[in-house]
Amino acid sequence: MMTTLKYLSLLPLVLIGSLYVSTPASATPILGSDLASFTVLGASTVTNVPTSTIVGNVGVWSSGGANAITGFNSSPGVGVSDLQVTGGSVYAGGALAQSAQGQLTTARNNLASLGIGTALAADLSGLTLGPGVYTVAAGTTNLSGALTLDGGGNANAAWVFQMPSRLITSPNSVVNVINTGSGAGVYWNVGSSATIDVNTSFLGNILALASITFNTSASDLCGRALADTGAVTLDQNNLSGVCMDTLADSTGLSGGLDVTSMAGEPDVVDFLPFVQVGGDDGDRAVPAPATLMLLGLGLAGLGASRRRQN
Repeated sequence: MMTTLKYLSLLPLVLIGSLYVSTPASATPILGSDLASFTVLGASTVTNVPTSTIVGNVGVWSSGGANAITGFNSSPGVGVSDLQVTGGSVYAGGALAQSAQGQLTTARNNLASLGIGTALAADLSGLTLGPGVYTVAAGTTNLSGALTLDGGGNANAAWVFQMPSRLITSPNSVVNVINTGSGAGVYWNVGSSATIDVNTSFLGNILALASITFNTSASDLCGRALADTGAVTLDQNNLSGVCMDTLADSTGLSGGLDVTSMAGEPDVVDFLPFVQVGGDDGDRAVPAPATLMLLGLGLAGLGASRRRQN
């Protein structure tokens, strides 16, 4: 009888602990799932000079209803195949493209919430940068040579580049990502438009307020071109939201950051905790800090209930 009463008296506190765990909060990647499915997404138009090679969806969604795509096969409102596109389809309007555009605006705002970070000069060439948030000054070019992003052995390394004005590269420039793994993320949050010049070997996700232009033979083999209000213009380019080698599982360098959402509260953007590349847990991302906090509160509630009964 005493044992039964003991466990009955624990029940209210167990319920309190479970409420902490079930608080309506969720931690999700900073690129929503619909947005992440697109390697190329425009708002006004998508224009392509064949032949380009795109891995992932290509699409456009315009509130004005034009949804114009040239240089790819397309049909209004539905996804269609194109020989230039693998691992996805071409969407001229439709619900998926519309949802992705909404998620793009949210992602840009969430990146902006991380602040200015470390201020850098306009040209990033010759720099080796660890994970973090950087603000890049405006200039005639932001990359005239090679930029190296060194994850320092963190499989969850993330770089956020706040570009208050434009993003401009020079011909034959290069972005390298080293010493990181499957949880990594690279984000270029551009305040106006981006121009990736001839033969540039770029990496990362370009989230531009206005337009994005890839000049002849420029590439982004691990990332995306996502334009919030303007056009994406391609010219015999190679873009892929599916990466290779050590970044193969990074879903197009869209990791490294989680967004925690709670009803009635602003989104909170967190850097994922350090996970050693090739460690015992592999390159597996771990739960976001907010998720761990909620779990801890629930366990703490259970622990407190047991101490009171001893």
